Amino acid sequence: QVDRFLHQLRLSDDVLQDVTARFQAEMLKGLARDTNPTAAVKMLPSFVRSLPDGSEKGEFLAVDLGGSQFRAHQVKVFDDGKQSSQLESKFYPTPKEVTQGNGAELFDYIADCLSDFMETKNLKQKKLPLGFTFSFPCKQTKLDEGVLLEWTKHFRVRGVQGTDVVSSLHRALQKHQASLGPAGAENDIDVDVLALVNDTVGTMMTCGYDDQRCEVGLIIGTGTNACYMEEMRHISLVEGDEGRMCINTEWGAFGDDGALDDLRTEFDRELDLGSLNPGKQLFEKMISSLYLGELVRLILLKMTKEGLLFNGKVSTALLTKGKIEMKHVSAMEKYKEGLSNTREILTELKLFPSEEDCVAVQHVCTIVSFRSANLCAAALAAILTRLRDNKKLLRMRTTVGIDGGLYKTHPKYAKRLHKVVRRLVPTCDVRFLLSQSGSGRGAAMVTAVARRLAAQRRRLDAALAPFLLPPSILQEVRDSMRAELEYGLKRETQAQATVKMLPTYVCGMPDGTEKGKFLALDLGGTNFRVLLVKIKSGRRRSVQMYNKIFAIPLEIMQGTGEELFDHIVQCIAEFLEYMGIKGARLPLGFTFSFPCRQTSIDKGTLVGWTKGFKATDCEGEDVVDMLREAIRRRNEFDLDIVAVVNDTVGTMMTCGYEDPNCEIGLIAGTGTNVCYMEDMKNIEIVEGNEGKMCINTEWGAFGDNGCIDHIRTKYDREVDEGSLNPGKQRYEKMTSGMYLGEIVRQILIDLTKQGLLFRGHISESLRKRGIFETKFLSQIE
Repeated sequence: QVDRFLHQLRLSDDVLQDVTARFQAEMLKGLARDTNPTAAVKMLPSFVRSLPDGSEKGEFLAVDLGGSQFRAHQVKVFDDGKQSSQLESKFYPTPKEVTQGNGAELFDYIADCLSDFMETKNLKQKKLPLGFTFSFPCKQTKLDEGVLLEWTKHFRVRGVQGTDVVSSLHRALQKHQASLGPAGAENDIDVDVLALVNDTVGTMMTCGYDDQRCEVGLIIGTGTNACYMEEMRHISLVEGDEGRMCINTEWGAFGDDGALDDLRTEFDRELDLGSLNPGKQLFEKMISSLYLGELVRLILLKMTKEGLLFNGKVSTALLTKGKIEMKHVSAMEKYKEGLSNTREILTELKLFPSEEDCVAVQHVCTIVSFRSANLCAAALAAILTRLRDNKKLLRMRTTVGIDGGLYKTHPKYAKRLHKVVRRLVPTCDVRFLLSQSGSGRGAAMVTAVARRLAAQRRRLDAALAPFLLPPSILQEVRDSMRAELEYGLKRETQAQATVKMLPTYVCGMPDGTEKGKFLALDLGGTNFRVLLVKIKSGRRRSVQMYNKIFAIPLEIMQGTGEELFDHIVQCIAEFLEYMGIKGARLPLGFTFSFPCRQTSIDKGTLVGWTKGFKATDCEGEDVVDMLREAIRRRNEFDLDIVAVVNDTVGTMMTCGYEDPNCEIGLIAGTGTNVCYMEDMKNIEIVEGNEGKMCINTEWGAFGDNGCIDHIRTKYDREVDEGSLNPGKQRYEKMTSGMYLGEIVRQILIDLTKQGLLFRGHISESLRKRGIFETKFLSQIE
């Protein structure tokens, strides 16, 4: 009979999975800037960016407002390698005149309680950081500020909604000191409120100190709520997209927009109408301990009126709101003494039950609390699924930190919740960790983490300060570069100049009349490219390109010159075969991205290798002649090598074809370099003074004479010393892709040695040169 009467409260797995899907949709609405204002689930950023890492230490105060009692805590966190902490607490009642009075009275009461606690613990001579656990929806813009959106549970304090609760606490503390006069105030409260946290966040941080896999906080008590660590890139309400931030879901309001109307029963609706906040916190009213006792009373009342219980006789107590509380429901569901407890409770309510009545009432309690656990599991499954998807994992291990009286004291609730969660998300291996010290320690832990991160940030900023070059230093670098450019152009100083200013013998830019078929080679990085380029002029002006990329193994890059150029010719042969043009003698342009001294457009003597190349018997040789020799050795095809150009020149000419104003080519890749069109009259190392010629600066060697040593960091020096060409290409080693990852690796090692990262432990892989690739910087940033 009870099952038939309460069939709507029994939810199948299909229904629960549907609830999970609905909650996932609500989460997305809450996270997006455009839909957040109308979202029922507010997904409030907490500005908690990091979990404890075990290195936190210090003495902290915490106050906790949100449940049936106000709590004050003293927390000592020890950096003893054992991640130990000590908690001392005192509990204060929250009478109705406080929870439903005015704001000034509430915060005065908090200040009085905190003063009493500090007096009891002999803390009034100390200035201590304080964490404030405030278990109501707040909009935060930083860690130590929060504007109350609305009261929930049994709180209805006037004049607080829409105000910053941290400021209110500050004012109450100052008022308390002022009331004591000059003499008393000296020995009173001296605290610094560093963090405002929700109880879910506090729970996650408390459990996160004990288990670093913990990234979800869950409260199932007087109210219910959950938080979790979300990727910053998904939180459009907050600037920045790096790292993670804890999101306070405020899931108690799930369904306030009608999303759960089909699952709410007549009893849920009646309970809501009689509550302090009709139409709000509808999900919470189906789950939390503040409401489940009343839900049971309403069900028993209707069953009695319909003659299903107590011979149809209704007592005055059963008609009275609030007469059945969650403690009664838990007592009636106990394993062994449940039935006797039920008889005793019903007798106190003047209901005089039969044995069958007791069994039926116990069954009602079971169905109501079981639905609560089911709904909680469905929403938690949505959070766990989101965490797994964010990490792009097929299977995930994680820990959920839990607190709340319903979870802790109900005899069967925890087991039911765990079982249903594991059924709904079988791809998540979930550990449920009960918070041993409440969210008060969590608020202290948030404060401890905030202090650790602030100290870490100060030390990081100090370590990285040499990289933050002010405009005055950049102007010095500009002036030094300008001077080096001029040395390189002058005949008498060119030999000693670090910036070689190599003439390219490219004296004109594209004008749009170019046409024909051309081959092009591109050598400069770890890959080699061969291209066929078809250029059309006139009204149907176009450029078509066909290319193939070939790898250059390290043993070829650092073997002999003959092996390198034979490999290049083999790649050309494969490309010509691939394109079906092996017999054609096409004009060829050779992009050779290394410093060359040219005497004409088709002659280039290699000055020195860069970017990891070390092929022997090449420096001082004409690379065009070496290519021709390799073609002759292969004796399969012939090519007309018209031009050898640097990659910067190639870049300038490509862009010049699109934009006639282009007169600079810049490369910022594996290496770095720039070229530009210089007036011939300024180029003393070339005969003639009419027109312009493109100059390949080879600015990667800027600073090889020591002119920028004052801005080179110890990390730059370490990278240089470990390179293939120590003392050379110093500017390139500070700016190009080939070296930035290695600079970061050296910084990470140094910061780890200082204990600022990775708990001071340098992994074996981090010790390997080259392990931190530059592409990682792009991915991280």
